[in-house]
Amino acid sequence: MMRPGLALLLAGAVSGCSAAVDYGKIPHSDYVADARCKGVPETMGAGADLPYFVVTSRLPDCRNAALALTSHRTDTVRYGRFDEPRDLPGPKGKPVKGVPLHFDTETAWWAGLADAANKRKGRVLLYVHGYRETFVSTSNDATQIARLTGFDGPVIQYSWPSQGKLLSYAVDETNMYWDERNFRRFLSRLAAQNWVKEIVIVSHSLGARLVLPAIEHVDRTSSNADSSNISNIILASPDVDREDFERDIAEEVLAARRVNNDRRITVYGSHNDKALSLSRTLHGYPRLGSPFCFNPFEAAELKAKGLPVRCYASKTKYDTQPSKSGLTLIDTTDVSASATGHSDYLRSAPACADFVAVVNGARSRDAGRVPTHLSHVFRLTPSPKGTDHRALCKAPVKD
Repeated sequence: MMRPGLALLLAGAVSGCSAAVDYGKIPHSDYVADARCKGVPETMGAGADLPYFVVTSRLPDCRNAALALTSHRTDTVRYGRFDEPRDLPGPKGKPVKGVPLHFDTETAWWAGLADAANKRKGRVLLYVHGYRETFVSTSNDATQIARLTGFDGPVIQYSWPSQGKLLSYAVDETNMYWDERNFRRFLSRLAAQNWVKEIVIVSHSLGARLVLPAIEHVDRTSSNADSSNISNIILASPDVDREDFERDIAEEVLAARRVNNDRRITVYGSHNDKALSLSRTLHGYPRLGSPFCFNPFEAAELKAKGLPVRCYASKTKYDTQPSKSGLTLIDTTDVSASATGHSDYLRSAPACADFVAVVNGARSRDAGRVPTHLSHVFRLTPSPKGTDHRALCKAPVKD
């Protein structure tokens, strides 16, 4: 049975409705009037001990003791450090769930990132979130990724102004496209640093639509060994047009010279992904993160062969050596452990284990992976009944 919230989203998607953006009763200039939001050097540096890095185009709220990030856009890209979400002092002394956050000057931020990366062989992990997120929820996921993978370098969260609301998909999509230039500039600068030896990019859902064009841009403009330091790209439940990926994106991002320089893309997708099913309803075409068979004749052919009726993107469609395409698809349909099937890489124990291995550089992982009739597609082995997925994934209570 479809949950009421999902049914409501479907109704809104089909009708074209979306929650309007509320500018609020407070001028945005008041949110950033405090020196902590203005990049005044004397206010910087106190957050250097916070373990994670953040780049954001969200409007900050610097009116209270604890800094916060809102869902509004801002023309100023800010740089800072953050820690895991926790109870922080709120208005009138009441605790609220928030994220320990401190802004830094751009120069000091880059210097701090360089220092952290140089201590860890130049590896950097960049996380880009998707639809219906707040800064608290994305910080939960970013810090979970860091703990789960034991990543041996700095972890950066890129936080764009998602609204965190069920009926704000169209707003989120609009803000994601609005933020393309900001993210493209940041990724270009990150990839150009001579101390960055490897960039692991993890994107979720709508975030993949921000990440992939930016990588294409860096590839076209970079003089850094064909931008080969952007080597390990992980797309979790990507809300990307599957045919667009096959026709345009994969041809560029996974060009042979880049794959030969160790470029690879791993996609996690599920046939049970309700969020991407709704996105398909809204956009009319299948998504990269969902193995839905759009072509009924292809579906009938698979069924006649006794194969699961699941269809996948392929960079290898016209390749003579598909094993060298740089593309791997992990089908998590059989191991989904959440209500929506949209975050299996952080919610399902088998998917978590595979994700950890990929982040840490595994080119193949035999344990738990089941080959399919396609050389670049694998299914995951289900966990025994009674498995505590949240404990094994160290997941917060969030789907």
